[in-house]
Amino acid sequence: MSLDDLTAEVQDNYGDIDDELAVRTDRETRNELAMLQAALDPEDVDELVRRAVHAFFQRTVETGNLDFHLRGEYDVTYDEYLSGMTFDEMTGGAELPQTGTGDPDDRRYQF
Repeated sequence: MSLDDLTAEVQDNYGDIDDELAVRTDRETRNELAMLQAALDPEDVDELVRRAVHAFFQRTVETGNLDFHLRGEYDVTYDEYLSGMTFDEMTGGAELPQTGTGDPDDRRYQF
């Protein structure tokens, strides 16, 4: 898969989240949510779930776990996803379109 595949899947998933999200919890999760609710006093339990997703995402990014999985599935990193281009495209390692003159030295002036 590629950067375009990842972008398309993220956009598809984003559109489906509100329709599909119905979180069921086990006893341990309910106990932990109850403790967090008592300690942090959020407006509602949904706020704790939002915070948990943010914390989990941040930890996954910081540990490199997200990049590991993205590289395995899509052959891109999170930074590449954010920039909209692969590392090869950023550094000029990917094939650049020729100008039509046929002179390979023209490439050195392309960024």
